[in-house]
Amino acid sequence: MLEKILSDEIYNILSKRVNLNSVNEIRLRAGKPIVLLIGSQRTFLGYNGTTSNLKEAIFASKVMVEDIIFRASECSIYSVNEQIKKGFIVTKGGIRLGIGGDLIEENKVIKTMTNFSSVNIRLPHEVKNCSLPAFDYLIDENDIYNTLVLSPPGAGKTTFLRDFICQLSERNYAYNVLVLDERGEIDLGREGCIGNFSDKISFAKKSIGFENGIRALSPNIIVTDELGQAEDIDAVIYAINCGVTVFASVHCDSMESFMRKPNFERIIKDKLFQRYVLLSMRKGPGTLEGIYNENFSRVKLGG
Repeated sequence: MLEKILSDEIYNILSKRVNLNSVNEIRLRAGKPIVLLIGSQRTFLGYNGTTSNLKEAIFASKVMVEDIIFRASECSIYSVNEQIKKGFIVTKGGIRLGIGGDLIEENKVIKTMTNFSSVNIRLPHEVKNCSLPAFDYLIDENDIYNTLVLSPPGAGKTTFLRDFICQLSERNYAYNVLVLDERGEIDLGREGCIGNFSDKISFAKKSIGFENGIRALSPNIIVTDELGQAEDIDAVIYAINCGVTVFASVHCDSMESFMRKPNFERIIKDKLFQRYVLLSMRKGPGTLEGIYNENFSRVKLGG
């Protein structure tokens, strides 16, 4: 899919002179050098591949940014406007484009975004077995703990969730798993990507997806990404009170900062999650820093 949203020139440089399997982000800002995130390191893109020399870097233009967004929308900005209002577009295959520009607001309601000035292309990767160091700590005999995966942006939360679903399937834990894929990033559309026992609801708000999914699909487990809003927390509490296990993620860089996050007070007070998995970028995306129980006591050290 990447070849369909980038110009031939940029795609050919990336595919022939850079190891795309190691690239996590491609960031273009109008009038500034194109930046790649490889592991935890940022570098410029030059005509001969990666470079730390600004003089050798390729500079993005506003036209280049706009062209990428137009291609990602499959030539119809209007068709993806609901996503654009939230600041991103997700393509087939789970590539997510974060967009910078001018938000247009009417009566405190965001209508669209115009004057696009930057785009951050986040490339999803399947990292086979990345959840295995934590796997046995997230299961009690045949029950799955309510689990929250914490990490900063880009540090492997979604990849961890995706692999955990696959590990359940490969080990024949025949739970009905509902993947509530609000941003279209968990399921990459590849065979076996979310296992053999999973249903999926995409691009639905969690408040709607949880209720409709429980009613219609009778899941044992709901897997979802990036909790944050108060209504997300209400949906989680609703699911747990229905007897459904929740396996989710949240942006956070430490247990201490998580405990200060707004909207999570009831989850912490009522000990609704029995496991917290903390990831970081310390040794690259997905570095396991530790696993904690509902009392925030560490049950496993990181690597």
